Amino acid sequence: MGIERSIKMNDKTYLIVSGVLFGFITIGQLIRLIFQVPVQVGSLNLPMWPSVLAIIFTLSLCIWAFRLASK
Repeated sequence: MGIERSIKMNDKTYLIVSGVLFGFITIGQLIRLIFQVPVQVGSLNLPMWPSVLAIIFTLSLCIWAFRLASK
């Protein structure tokens, strides 16, 4: 009872929050691509092309979330 308390979130709120988060990720990837920000993991320099894939993927999820939220 005490532990089982939860915050109720309806589907529309969930979709809007998801859409906003995916939008922020998309903007971050766009900034990396536009300003050619280097990313290094250990000794590996990551190329820019994964950012293009990330932009396409996260923008698609963002649009999908907002379309579902508007129904």
